[in-house]
Amino acid sequence: MAHAHSVKRYRGLMDWITTVDHKKIAVLYLIAGGLFFGIGGIEAILIRIQLMKPMNDFVSAQVFNELITMHGTTMIFLGVMPIIFAIMNAVIPLQIGARDVAFPFVNALGFWTFLFGGLLLNLSWVMGGAPDAGWTAYTPLSSTQYSETHGVDFYTIGLQIAGLGTLIGGINFLATIITMRAPGMSYMRMPMFTWTTFITSAIILFAFPAVTVGLVLLTFDRVLGANFFDVANGGNPVLWQHIFWIFGHPEVYILILPAFGIISEVIPTFARKRLFGYSSMVFATILIAFLGFMVWAHHMFTTGLGTVANALFSISTMLIAVPTGIKIFNWLFTMWGGQIRFTAANLFAVGFVPTFVMGGVTGVMLASAPADFQFHDTYFVVAHFHYVIVGGLVLGLFSGLHYWWPKMFGRILSESLGKWTFWTFMIGFQLTFFVQHFLGLMGMQRRIVTYLPNQDFDLLNLVSSIGAFLMGVGVIIFLVNVVITMRKPVDAPNDPWEDGRTLEWAIPSPPPEYNFKQTPLVRGIDAYWKEKMAGNKEMTPAEPVGSIHMPSATPLPFVMSVGIFIAGLGFMFSKDTFQLEFMNFIFNNYIVVIVGLVITFGAMALRSLYDDHGWHIEPEDQDEKGART
Repeated sequence: MAHAHSVKRYRGLMDWITTVDHKKIAVLYLIAGGLFFGIGGIEAILIRIQLMKPMNDFVSAQVFNELITMHGTTMIFLGVMPIIFAIMNAVIPLQIGARDVAFPFVNALGFWTFLFGGLLLNLSWVMGGAPDAGWTAYTPLSSTQYSETHGVDFYTIGLQIAGLGTLIGGINFLATIITMRAPGMSYMRMPMFTWTTFITSAIILFAFPAVTVGLVLLTFDRVLGANFFDVANGGNPVLWQHIFWIFGHPEVYILILPAFGIISEVIPTFARKRLFGYSSMVFATILIAFLGFMVWAHHMFTTGLGTVANALFSISTMLIAVPTGIKIFNWLFTMWGGQIRFTAANLFAVGFVPTFVMGGVTGVMLASAPADFQFHDTYFVVAHFHYVIVGGLVLGLFSGLHYWWPKMFGRILSESLGKWTFWTFMIGFQLTFFVQHFLGLMGMQRRIVTYLPNQDFDLLNLVSSIGAFLMGVGVIIFLVNVVITMRKPVDAPNDPWEDGRTLEWAIPSPPPEYNFKQTPLVRGIDAYWKEKMAGNKEMTPAEPVGSIHMPSATPLPFVMSVGIFIAGLGFMFSKDTFQLEFMNFIFNNYIVVIVGLVITFGAMALRSLYDDHGWHIEPEDQDEKGART
């Protein structure tokens, strides 16, 4: 028996601020990720302009330190993470046959805390100086002794708030995948992207608390005068490296595993073949996640851990190449003998494979401790890292966006512009980072603001900078493609690629508000493909048509995040002296912090005390497209 509840419908901006619909939250993540990705890209271009020629003075040494710190931090935490979460939000509930995520309210809260954390971090540019201690914020460089502005405070507090959003997002996806799979979808029938999201979420659950603790300790050192990392008072700067990399190395897999999942969906679709070795792919992914937590000190071979520690971490790092190699061969065998179509999505997927292999090979080189002593802190490491993250993750994200765009927005991106994006971005990428291996081997150190002429660095740095501009052109072409496509009518079919294998291709593009009118019955791996092969036009339903329960829109997640943002800003400036006595009073007496926390806890109390039952979409309203407005 369905209960009638009044439905709170918002329009325009309020609709987006109050939404708890995972598909709209996916769009919000995509816009926020695009914004931060653009900021990080501009920072990268400025870095490459500075290094285009020897003895350049395009930016000062201080600004250069801020640029390299903010470029790395923005790209890793604020640029690619939300785009990953955008694709997860758009696709995962559809792939498992669910009508929503497990906790729609928490999903919205995850986005808004992430966004306000990212905005707080980037406010540092206009509020007294950006962080300048490198994206890893190594102590003592990040202590008040060496970084006197509030830059590193923006880093520690901004990342704590943004990291909270990522952590609760990961918990939400774990709960969703464990509890909300359609009838018949056992774990070993889940699509590969669902598997990688599941394992990524588990890594987030275990890795993010470590960096949160580290950021809290560093905040205490800087704002409250504690001494966790201060040698003069008995602290240990190497402790920060351990805390950071216990999170930092699993973070690499948090980034790359979803890309593996995307590639594992795109290649079979455009090869018209089942993914080769599905179960070995699943176990390889689990093994990568497990080993990912056991290799953190390979970033620290030169800190003097000793030969035994170096040897152990060297071996465990090399071991991780085995499950990764399994995946590479599975993708190659999936393509072998397939009827391959080189769409834009598939070009990015196929380009991903050799590029990521190259990043993996240099990773094995760096895993050798004696060799690492030579490579460490040179451009060889920069090249390796970018081959893994840009050549791996970013190519994977471009592939996923071209592939699922019709499902998210009901419009197919231009194939010709997509191919232009691929070739300009790919050629630019190889020009930028391939030569950096040789720069590193010739002894060019990373994080240096300039270099002397006649060291054979000049030409290779010029080539690298030209490549960076070409990558920028590729991104601009993609944005042009998006703008042109969004002006077209919504006319994409359910299954625009005609070979869709998983459940998301069984429903309209874009999906209605409730996703599935009837929960589908899953009868095997590649559930939709199996039904099509049996001659069915659509999925067999697992339930009769009935009233569908929906969660209510609410502004509370947004309000909570605003409160956390205010409290963070207040805490950061709590020891400052201002010209206005009023400012001194409200900041130095923690009044700003208290106001922020009152807003947050007040919103939490409202959420707890007011029992919102949501609303229902009745059967007679379920065929109307209006249910999605």
